Amino acid sequence: MDKFDQHIIEMLRLNARASISSIAEQVSLSRSSVTERIKKLEHRNIIKGYQVLLTESQKDGVSVYFEIQHQCARCSEVIPEIKKIPEVVTCHGITGDMDLLVFVRANSMQRIHEIRESLDATNDIVKIKTHVVMSEWI
Repeated sequence: MDKFDQHIIEMLRLNARASISSIAEQVSLSRSSVTERIKKLEHRNIIKGYQVLLTESQKDGVSVYFEIQHQCARCSEVIPEIKKIPEVVTCHGITGDMDLLVFVRANSMQRIHEIRESLDATNDIVKIKTHVVMSEWI
């Protein structure tokens, strides 16, 4: 990736719906060059997709973050259990006391409770903290 690719990615991060013309003007490249670069970034899986992000007040259901601490040698050993849960949106390895930060969006608090209990039943998971998303400002 060169400076043009990085600039294109930054433009798309700010507004994934920005027009090719607008991006081309900002990065000082032709529209065809920007289009080709975006296609290559998508093909190389650097850009994995585009999504609509709603504010919490516009979403149905409940969103939570689970902080998870496990006793495995590597986080990757716990990930297969987490991948089994369809409501998991993201899962990140983090620093500090906890090992993983898992974002979950479910239809109800009851479903969140079920997910939490299934994670709690996983032998290698030793601690879970649950943070319910109340609102979103940024």
